Amino acid sequence: MTADKILTRAQLPATLATWRAAGERLVFTNGCFDLLHLGHVDYLEKARALGDRLVVGLNTDASVRVLKPGRPLQDETSRARVLAALAFVDAVVLFGEPTPLQLIEAVRPDVLVKGDDYAIDGIVGHELVLNSGGQVLTVPLVTGYSTSGIVAKARLS
Repeated sequence: MTADKILTRAQLPATLATWRAAGERLVFTNGCFDLLHLGHVDYLEKARALGDRLVVGLNTDASVRVLKPGRPLQDETSRARVLAALAFVDAVVLFGEPTPLQLIEAVRPDVLVKGDDYAIDGIVGHELVLNSGGQVLTVPLVTGYSTSGIVAKARLS
């Protein structure tokens, strides 16, 4: 079931250990993923292609409200279930801190990924991952797709 892919911080270490014991390459990314759209799907699929397992850090409702006033449009449980339903997402873990640094420290990914709207040195956790021998990469985003754009368009309707 897709709900089995939604892990707590307590469940995460055992799952990661199993994947690592199998020699699998772990990829990590994070975001709010409020209204899942083509840009998100393309981005997550590209991220997963960089390794064997994709762990997605998902902002809690409280942290989204701080980052994006008036949001989220969907609650964290709904957003987590939708992400977990994607075949190329292997785990979803909620985080409520201002940044995903603590979660990145827990995952210790082989590859840390963000969209190409970020510079490598602006990606939270980049030093940690690089210093432990991992890679920090950006993937191209699909132009013209954003949750903010969809919300604006819906308000005009």
